[in-house]
Amino acid sequence: MAQLYFYYGAMNAGKSTTLLQAAFNYRERGMTVMLWTAALDDRAGPGRIGSRIGLTADARTFDPGTDLFAAVAAAPSPPDCVLVDEAQFLSARQVDGLATVVDRLGVPVLAYGLRTDFRGTLFPGSERLLAIADKLIELKAVCHCGRKATMNLRLDAEGRAVREGAQTEIGGNDRYLAVCRRHFTDALGPPD
Repeated sequence: MAQLYFYYGAMNAGKSTTLLQAAFNYRERGMTVMLWTAALDDRAGPGRIGSRIGLTADARTFDPGTDLFAAVAAAPSPPDCVLVDEAQFLSARQVDGLATVVDRLGVPVLAYGLRTDFRGTLFPGSERLLAIADKLIELKAVCHCGRKATMNLRLDAEGRAVREGAQTEIGGNDRYLAVCRRHFTDALGPPD
């Protein structure tokens, strides 16, 4: 039975690596996968999913206007699995469309993304996935102190913690640091 999965974690938890491994496993068994990533994240190149360990794959891109259910339903033959990277950038409507892919088309959907932004606030796509996914799987990252990193600290050009700004700012290790809640709070101070 197909299900909607949400694999979430802080930066550097291996979300894209895990997605690419899942795609490899399906393909190795002669199955087809449909890969998606956010159009606004082109760090690996437009329409490419890239992991920090160097794995990459071509993918379709979604933006706020993409109807993911219609795109999957229109495929010449249904994929055996749909894999979505950067799922935090999905809208609630798009997450509901992915749930419809599972429920109406019988295709499993594996979504991978951040749970919260640099302020500790849920992303809209992550919020909806946490609410309706059949399976929630936390991928773990490690803070510099050795604890589980659950937060994403945004850094400025001088390496100082940033408290304010747009929710979405694409960047890697130069802009973000995965830390435990304690070090997140120490860096930013208590919430207002």
